[in-house]
Amino acid sequence: MAVIISLAFLILWIAGLWIAGLWNIFEKAGHPGWAAIIPIYNMYIITKIAGKEWWWLLLLLIPIVNIVIAIILYIAVSEKFGKGAGFAVGLVFLPFIFAMILGFGDAEYKETTA
Repeated sequence: MAVIISLAFLILWIAGLWIAGLWNIFEKAGHPGWAAIIPIYNMYIITKIAGKEWWWLLLLLIPIVNIVIAIILYIAVSEKFGKGAGFAVGLVFLPFIFAMILGFGDAEYKETTA
């Protein structure tokens, strides 16, 4: 029983890190931070930060395709904050840590128009 409770607290703690990192990323990019706590809407905001069209959100709802799309979005978000592909790999595999680095670090959002 203690293991289950400890695991639940660990999961909540990791989710809290992810939300805190996203909150600051959203605010740095000029979006409301509270969007980080609303499922699906937060992914819509990530597509906007990445500079993609709204319909990319629909691609995130398709199983297996969503994995590829999420990687593409994380690469685009990394580039918008002046980070490279290595940082995007970190966002894919350890999102709660790298979102905190991006959100609380000195990286600045660079909005570019195509």
